[in-house]
Amino acid sequence: MALHPDFVSLAPFVRSLPRLFAEDKGKVIHKGRNELRVLSHEGRNYVVKSFRRPNWVNRFVYGFFRPSKAKRSFDNALLLQSIGVGTPQPVAYYNVRSWGGLCFEKSYFVTLCSEGVHRYEELFTTRFDYADEVLRAIGSLTAVLHEHRLAHKDYGRANILFRRTSEGKIELELVDLNRMYHGELDLQKGCRNFERLPATPHMHRLMAEAYAEARGFDAEECFRLMQAFRSTQPGKIDDKW
Repeated sequence: MALHPDFVSLAPFVRSLPRLFAEDKGKVIHKGRNELRVLSHEGRNYVVKSFRRPNWVNRFVYGFFRPSKAKRSFDNALLLQSIGVGTPQPVAYYNVRSWGGLCFEKSYFVTLCSEGVHRYEELFTTRFDYADEVLRAIGSLTAVLHEHRLAHKDYGRANILFRRTSEGKIELELVDLNRMYHGELDLQKGCRNFERLPATPHMHRLMAEAYAEARGFDAEECFRLMQAFRSTQPGKIDDKW
């Protein structure tokens, strides 16, 4: 287990997570391969991601050779914060082991609950009069990641959060951080990183222009590549949205 220095007093709460999930406490906000719950503790809300139990082979791999998904999420959240990229405040991660610590069982990643945020996918279902600003901000933020040799490997519609502050500023947060690419990102690789984001031509245009401006690329070429890479995605439904 590791806790952010600002949240060391939460160690008992973090250790109680297996019991709280077993007792079905809190509010489920996603249940699939992994589970997300909002849990309240001492008047504050936390989002806790419970990663599913791995297969037998990986239970020993994670026990000795690879960091857990929760640890990777925690470390990557701190890394993003260090370069000025928004993400819900990381609080802790907790690995549960058995057989005297030899066998990995489950892991939990805890963040503060972000208030008043929307997901990228809501741009297709709700009218935001600042939608163009959000798209330009996404292009610029992606450029920051890529200039730091980082790319989110699950850069999809549910993993980019946004809100507009009372001062009119657009704030973005990235979630689902356990898979991050580390390495150089040229024009081709950089534009391919947008391929899982549904987008109309207008949306691609705005993201491409902001991304290209930040990285010194040609905006038209970025736009062309983003559309080309997106068109190869299976089950693409952009035109129906």
